[in-house]
Amino acid sequence: MENINSILLIAQVLLSITLIALILMQHGKGADAGAAFGSGSSATVFGARGSGNFLSKTTAIIATLFFIVCLSLAYLSANRSGPDSVMKSVTTLENETQQIDSGTSDLPPLDGSGGSSVNSDLPPAN
Repeated sequence: MENINSILLIAQVLLSITLIALILMQHGKGADAGAAFGSGSSATVFGARGSGNFLSKTTAIIATLFFIVCLSLAYLSANRSGPDSVMKSVTTLENETQQIDSGTSDLPPLDGSGGSSVNSDLPPAN
């Protein structure tokens, strides 16, 4: 499940960068007026018809893929099998550490009895 999430996140970043680049490459409606007054090199890279159709269709395809990836990531994060809250994950972690650390401790006892552990480097509690 984590692999799918990572792949979708990488795909989303790449799609967003591509989408930004495609949008910035397109010229607005005011660019045609500038071409009429002497800057005649508009739309010569993509042929006589210009870059409108090619860039518009590519942008639409990339935007559709971007929204599909966004919806997939939202679905995966909503259906994640984990603790319901942060506090449940903390208590689960505390229970696991208590089971692991059931041996000797370097900390003084909580009851204030002043007894020290055999392997303790700390002074006894007052």
